[in-house]
Amino acid sequence: MRNSKAVGDRTESKALAKLIECGYSVAVPFGDNEKYDLVVDSGDTFYRVQCKTAWSNKEGTIRFNTHSQTTKDGVYHEQTYQDAVDAFLVYYPENGQFYWIETTDAPEQKMELRFESEIDHPAINWAETYEFDEAIP
Repeated sequence: MRNSKAVGDRTESKALAKLIECGYSVAVPFGDNEKYDLVVDSGDTFYRVQCKTAWSNKEGTIRFNTHSQTTKDGVYHEQTYQDAVDAFLVYYPENGQFYWIETTDAPEQKMELRFESEIDHPAINWAETYEFDEAIP
């Protein structure tokens, strides 16, 4: 059985290491009360970042949640990150790649990134567009 907390912790630790390797100053909020996992100082701007783990959705496509899911007292809850985070730093374990997605580019439930497609359509979110190449866009 997959432990989603452990998966998230691994992704967050990899994201923290990646950002530090890229030369960013990173703060970690105390406790689990904030919707963001990290605060990244780009030198000009502070970004509230939510770390997410992507999974293979279908061939050539990955997906990640752009909302939080919790269960409290046996009741399932979903909350968006609207106005609470500035960006998602998404890790895809299969290729070891990170993707930086501004929250203004993300829908409120789930987002798909495509590696390949037989068609080119404006609604496609190409993975290469969001690849984190050590520079915050």
